[in-house]
Amino acid sequence: MSKLNENLKDLFEGWNTVPNWLCFLRIGLIPVFTALFIKEYYIAAFITMIVCALTDLFDGKIARKFNQVSNLGKILDPVADKLSQMAIIIILIVKFWHMEGITKYLFFLFIAKELIMILGGIVLLSKGMRPVAAEMWGKVATTVFYISMILIIALGPNGALVGVGSIKEMPSVVVTVLVVLSIITAFASLFGYVPGFFKQLKENKEKAEAGEENEKTAEEAE
Repeated sequence: MSKLNENLKDLFEGWNTVPNWLCFLRIGLIPVFTALFIKEYYIAAFITMIVCALTDLFDGKIARKFNQVSNLGKILDPVADKLSQMAIIIILIVKFWHMEGITKYLFFLFIAKELIMILGGIVLLSKGMRPVAAEMWGKVATTVFYISMILIIALGPNGALVGVGSIKEMPSVVVTVLVVLSIITAFASLFGYVPGFFKQLKENKEKAEAGEENEKTAEEAE
């Protein structure tokens, strides 16, 4: 437990940065997006979702360009992403539930992937380690997800922009392809984390064993 407390304390060093506040904004917009969507203010919900996507795009760029990378940011950014994506997925499950086809069931794969990621992060934190920052596939998966979901919310069944001018609804097969593409990149991202996850566990175990061996040697020397 002491390792966990030390790890959490270290996370908040230098936390007050623009990228972290963008993450806070993204998290704060989640209930706004959800409420707007439930009340069927689809265009407003669509705009809110775009703002969420933009905060995700710019927080990392600002952090790197202005040297505002923080320990909290490395954790907060993926957490904000996961919360945003889970909200979008749950909303779309509700939206698609009465419709025919397999699309509504495919959304549950996103939830399964996120739960695995969350459990893995909890395991690392409980052992005094931090989940690794998003790799290339993580960024690719997030980008593909936002583009696909924005298109589905805008142009899918009862989409926010359908009927505006001459804009027509996307064919259902295109919606399914976008969801499948997002799932493929999401799980590619998940598998990309696996080697690093087990490497961290192995290194932590080796350090613990080395510490025990040093303590045993010291006791024998006395």
